[in-house]
Amino acid sequence: MEDGPPLDWPHRDYSRMVRGPVHHWHIQQKGDGPDIVLLHGAGGSTHSFRDLFEILAAKYRVTMMDLPGHGFTKLGGQRRSGLTAMADDVSALLASIDCAPIAIIGHSAGAAIALQIAKDQPALRLVGINPALQNFSGLAGVLFPMMAKVLAATPFTARLFSGASSQGGRTEALIAGTGSNLSAEGVALYQRLIASERHVNGALSMMAQWSLDDLIRSLPQIQSTTLFLAGSNDKTVPARIAQDAAGKMPDATLEIIEGLGHLLHEEAPNLAADHILAFLNSK
Repeated sequence: MEDGPPLDWPHRDYSRMVRGPVHHWHIQQKGDGPDIVLLHGAGGSTHSFRDLFEILAAKYRVTMMDLPGHGFTKLGGQRRSGLTAMADDVSALLASIDCAPIAIIGHSAGAAIALQIAKDQPALRLVGINPALQNFSGLAGVLFPMMAKVLAATPFTARLFSGASSQGGRTEALIAGTGSNLSAEGVALYQRLIASERHVNGALSMMAQWSLDDLIRSLPQIQSTTLFLAGSNDKTVPARIAQDAAGKMPDATLEIIEGLGHLLHEEAPNLAADHILAFLNSK
């Protein structure tokens, strides 16, 4: 994964590498029309939007990127994996490639990044797919980030994690644990991703530096018109998290999609696109 995605990676023809700001970014861009941006979650990459990208590009110019340290984006600063830093760096990247989005669609932690960006851009419309907007509670809130910090700083951790988790059965078990049922192609793409030490290290760094405290406190001040899509079968981020966040925001609505899990946009991309397009076309 050193020099960009392999030739058989989803939408490889629309990939390019961009040096700076801060990181060496892998981005994919397709379509004409108003700009919209897709942001994947922790441990993911652009591949998770492979079908949604195609559908939305029929009407919009769609831009998506691998987040810092993820996929094929090379991390340019070890302290740039937290929420505020990522939001700032994504915004700087978009400005550098002349992308002025009217909307940002974020999955899981990507939804948190979208909300962080929208603090300074209230005209943005937001879609959060199974938004990860709650810290771990109790003792887990102390231990989990601490463990991630230790693991991220320990030599060979990424090698051990990537080697163990990239086995087919373990990858399937990880995905099943999200409440989603992916195709064999979808499972294989995740398996290839988590076989990369650099990708695993990027995800660990993100976990170690992540904090939602300021964002959660600021939800009542975020003016962006927002749609949250939540899968009723999400075993990673229960739908009540999105419901709670929507209740705190001045202009947010929640739609629960029955029978789908945390990766609902991969399970049912056409259905997800229907909800997103209806929202973007509404006044």
